[in-house]
Amino acid sequence: MNIILLSVIVLGSVGFLAGVILFVIAQKFKVYEDPKIDEVENILPAANCGGCGFPGCRNFAEACVKAEDLDSLFCPVGGNECMANVAKILGKTVEAKDPQIAVIRCNGTPEFRQRTTIYDGATTCAMESALYGGHTDCQYGCLGHGDCVAVCKFDAIEMDPVTQLPVVNDKCTACGACVTACPKGIIEIRPRGKKDKRIFVSCINKDRGGTAKKACQVACIGCKSCVNVCKFDAIKIENFLAYIDPVACKLCRACVTACPTNAIWEINFPPRKVKEGTETKKETLKTEEKKEK
Repeated sequence: MNIILLSVIVLGSVGFLAGVILFVIAQKFKVYEDPKIDEVENILPAANCGGCGFPGCRNFAEACVKAEDLDSLFCPVGGNECMANVAKILGKTVEAKDPQIAVIRCNGTPEFRQRTTIYDGATTCAMESALYGGHTDCQYGCLGHGDCVAVCKFDAIEMDPVTQLPVVNDKCTACGACVTACPKGIIEIRPRGKKDKRIFVSCINKDRGGTAKKACQVACIGCKSCVNVCKFDAIKIENFLAYIDPVACKLCRACVTACPTNAIWEINFPPRKVKEGTETKKETLKTEEKKEK
């Protein structure tokens, strides 16, 4: 009986001592978490899209709480209203940012970019891009399998069956998921623009003019026609490819008219008055699409 009692006492003492040690260790290495992190996380959209640059809303909330200011932090899904609420909780200030949207920088429809090979493999852009350059002579253009559509959590992008190119709608939150998913890099996040008007070069072909034009009739050929007519120094040519700075651009549309290949796109502008017999290829395509719809 004494042996049993002794065993109980020894085991109880060992258990108590182990509990004390664990308590001391837990207190020593305890990580304090600011309760404001939960407050900030609760007002975030919980999309966990990574558009803010952090892996999930929780991580973004932690970054906001720990940051000295919110200048470099932004939730594209929640937008300015959400960030204003975050700033209010943290007692900080935040400047409103211009809303952004994804744009498709490829205009290579089947009409303008002919197929030269047949791809017979897994129907994903990532897989086709890894295996070879693509099914046309343009190694930069859209592959058309819709990887960007698959990753969009907001139903903001879809494949057009006529053009075989992705189309972005107003549901876009500029989270950047489609940008990351596109192996060709044809999707760019740009400011929505005043009254939702945008002008950009819908091409990323960096080949010389003749090679680019042979692969796609509406490719940018780096001819500098757009640069010459721009009065605001908003267009640069690099690697035979024009790029329009969305901040410097004043939406005058002079470059759109000057482009000989119709590589520059104007979005949400009123239609131009076109004289009979002078309709451009771009306008012809738009007209045909409307008729088919």
